[in-house]
Amino acid sequence: MSIEIKVPDLPESVADATIATWHKQPGDAVERDEVIVDIETDKVVLEVPALEAGVLEEIVEAEGETVLAQQVIGKMKAGAVAGEEVSTKAADAGNDKADSGEELSPSVRRLVAEKGIDASAIKGSGPNGRITKEDVEAHIAKPAAVAKEAKAEVAAPQAPLSSRSEKRVAMTRLRKRVAERLLEAKNTTAMLTTFNEVNMKPIMTLRKQYQDVFEKRHDIRLGFMSFYVKAVVEALKRFPEVNASIDGDEIVYHNYFDVSIAVSTPRGLVTPVLRDCDLLSVADIEKGIRELAIKGRDGKLTVEELTGGNFTITNGGVFGSLMSTPIINPPQSAILGMHKIQDRPMAVNGQVEILPMMYLALSYDHRLVDGKESVGFLVTIKELLEDPTRLLLDV
Repeated sequence: MSIEIKVPDLPESVADATIATWHKQPGDAVERDEVIVDIETDKVVLEVPALEAGVLEEIVEAEGETVLAQQVIGKMKAGAVAGEEVSTKAADAGNDKADSGEELSPSVRRLVAEKGIDASAIKGSGPNGRITKEDVEAHIAKPAAVAKEAKAEVAAPQAPLSSRSEKRVAMTRLRKRVAERLLEAKNTTAMLTTFNEVNMKPIMTLRKQYQDVFEKRHDIRLGFMSFYVKAVVEALKRFPEVNASIDGDEIVYHNYFDVSIAVSTPRGLVTPVLRDCDLLSVADIEKGIRELAIKGRDGKLTVEELTGGNFTITNGGVFGSLMSTPIINPPQSAILGMHKIQDRPMAVNGQVEILPMMYLALSYDHRLVDGKESVGFLVTIKELLEDPTRLLLDV
């Protein structure tokens, strides 16, 4: 029985998709629920599993083709055994070859093997189109003659192609979507960035003191991101404008705290959402971020996990960035950029001390957030990170 392989229903607001990867080729055995093909949208990668065990019979739409929901992209034969179709095709090919008289004599076969030539590319001049030794030798000499003729036509020497090569690769749907959204943010928001710096020594001391106990109790390492998220949530409570968005001529104030975490994946940058962060403990935040990061790396993020979010945190410091101006993630009104922690000489009470310092960058939409609120928001985060006890005492 032949079964059609169809594109699953696409997420809302997604019009079409692209065939990303066929994991099986015609003639390959397929187990029930085994992933046959990956289909990429501008948000997520959809996996299409086999409905029954059998053999992949035909690929209708190749990799890179644009497809619609419920479109037939392939066919498989349920209950078949791998090798049946292949054997039949091989036999047919062998019969066709015999009919055309393209069998090779031992001497020709040996010459073809020695020279590494594809016999199908040689036109035979013998009886019934049979390939002769002279045909092989003429085929070998032909490229050399063409190369010699081309060389004679070139007047001036050229640089080796290997030193000036190019490679063109089509942009993935995700990369195109990211480009569109970044350009949209630049063109439709009055974006401005304000900076500050924070002394990370208190948090680093706290992590060093409780790292082993925390990991033993919660089965996860205590990182920096949980402190960043906690500080952001507290600052959002104090400055509701930063937790708002513009919808037409109205301002929408959100009374919940869903924070988008920028994650770098092999497919590009994605911003999965950690929801209700005000209700999460430090351990819950660390586990949530780890889960989102793993799903992002493996391409397992769902549309729901990528939708929404009131505020974004991006940490370029993990790649060594010392300073940057992050771009807002529409329709959000602000994004916080964290950077590399680096020892710097700082003046403390009239004395010079070497402290682990980190620059903070807050990009915000000036249509909604004024300078007073943006600076106050960033200073609040700075104060909370430099005295993490305040996060626990809510002061």
